[in-house]
Amino acid sequence: MHRREITRRQFIERTAAVAGGILLSPAARIGWSASKKTAVDLVPLGKTGLKPSRLGIGCGTNSGRVQKELGQEGFNRLLRYAYDQGITYIDIARSYQTYPMLREAIAGLPREKLFIQTKMPGNPEKPLEEIDRYRKDFGVDYIDSLLIHCMIAPNWEEERKRVMDAMQEAKDKKIIRAHGVSCHSLAALKRAVELDWVDVHLVRVNPQGAHMDTADAKTWNAQSNASHVPAVMEQVALMRKKGRGVIGMKIMGEGDFTKPEDREKSIRFAMQGGLLDCVTIGFKSPAEIDEAIQRMNSALAETV
Repeated sequence: MHRREITRRQFIERTAAVAGGILLSPAARIGWSASKKTAVDLVPLGKTGLKPSRLGIGCGTNSGRVQKELGQEGFNRLLRYAYDQGITYIDIARSYQTYPMLREAIAGLPREKLFIQTKMPGNPEKPLEEIDRYRKDFGVDYIDSLLIHCMIAPNWEEERKRVMDAMQEAKDKKIIRAHGVSCHSLAALKRAVELDWVDVHLVRVNPQGAHMDTADAKTWNAQSNASHVPAVMEQVALMRKKGRGVIGMKIMGEGDFTKPEDREKSIRFAMQGGLLDCVTIGFKSPAEIDEAIQRMNSALAETV
């Protein structure tokens, strides 16, 4: 997928402007052709060589409670519905309540068409054994993307060195295809950008600034505050410059965006050309999937 080149300064100015409310005008589009970008396109994930769908289904809303409450059968139906629409990227984590439900939900689906990203919490003594356990728990031979989960400390790589080394070994053995990190503070995010080890970044992104990374590593920002956005977007620009895979999360403000206009604003922000490779959204119903696809398709029709 080719994007028009923009300077780093232009990138930051553009994203800051959008965060302030300068958004592209909405458009109602139907009749998509193969030449148009869509929510379910398979897109390059940085330089990893992997191609998830642009829209991914997240399994961890409120630590997975929202999806778990659907029950196993309901969860199965939700993932199958997403797959039938063309969503092949599944985002999960060991600490999510849905973790033990995934194996049954994907049973019978062609493994080669799925992009499974999971996350390793904590600092296990034997991380390679932990990675093997993930494969067995999901009933798969490999994990597409494995992330260190929820880093906050500015020097997180020092205490996670054993995990990072194990993930690199697993990647060399093709047990995993890429490794990276999800961050929950601006300091951790900045450090992740500096580390060549990182293939994939999972970044909290929305123009309202809800649950966004802040300068205070001890603060989990649950309030919408657009002033946090430009600092995060500056780091995203650096990730793009380095060819990293960049995935957006918290697109719906962890479920806070109950007003349609907030969801529209956030999706349009995320779909800017050159910003993210793909996004993960935690759904609880087919209707939410349909809405996200429609909004993304409309926004993508206007990108340059």
